[in-house]
Amino acid sequence: MRTCGILGGMGPEATIDLMRRVVAHTRASDDADHVHLIVDNNPQVPSRIKVLLEGGDVSPGPCLAGMARGLEAQGADFLCIACNTAHNWRGEVAGAVHIPVLDMVALATAEAAKLAPGGRVGILASPAVRLTGLYEGPAREQGVTAVYADEAEEARLLSVIRAVKAGDTGPGVRADLASVVRHMAEKGADVLVAACTELGVLGVEAPVPVVDAADALARAIVREGAGPDAVKEPVPASHN
Repeated sequence: MRTCGILGGMGPEATIDLMRRVVAHTRASDDADHVHLIVDNNPQVPSRIKVLLEGGDVSPGPCLAGMARGLEAQGADFLCIACNTAHNWRGEVAGAVHIPVLDMVALATAEAAKLAPGGRVGILASPAVRLTGLYEGPAREQGVTAVYADEAEEARLLSVIRAVKAGDTGPGVRADLASVVRHMAEKGADVLVAACTELGVLGVEAPVPVVDAADALARAIVREGAGPDAVKEPVPASHN
């Protein structure tokens, strides 16, 4: 068994949801079969959206690097970041420690490419993910094309993400998400990636296959922590 350190709190509920997924994806007959998780569920990480979209001047990088060092000192054998947008600072995190840092973006893109080789991958995420090109490099490496919602639907999706962070997962929020999903399918997406951990809290239903980035990360945590044979398939259903 190897211990996973989770950089979380972005947001808190999404971090708890990731932990639930790790347990659900583990083939276990007793407590001792599960992966040891050390979790820094830190809601005080400076806002990724603020610094990337709103002109904020406080980078989350130093905070994330400090969290990573703390998790390594506590005995983590490898790390993960429970937030897609925070992967913009994954290099800073990796540079602060001497242990591997899983890449949720690359993991999710690879799964999407398997479902739609050479296809169009619809990225469901905040505008910050599009503007920073976070998924562009992994998409090129996998031979797929990343596509995004038009401006109005992207703004609707951002409102969904903010609603979930505020604890609202009600019918109106779900209806807005469904509108964005229909829009992406109409744009010709062959597969969708739920590229925001808040969306995993809601669950994404679509007329095309969906890869949940948090699920891809959870399975990788089980593989790294307990070995490939410990990964339980099929993918468990998200909250609905």
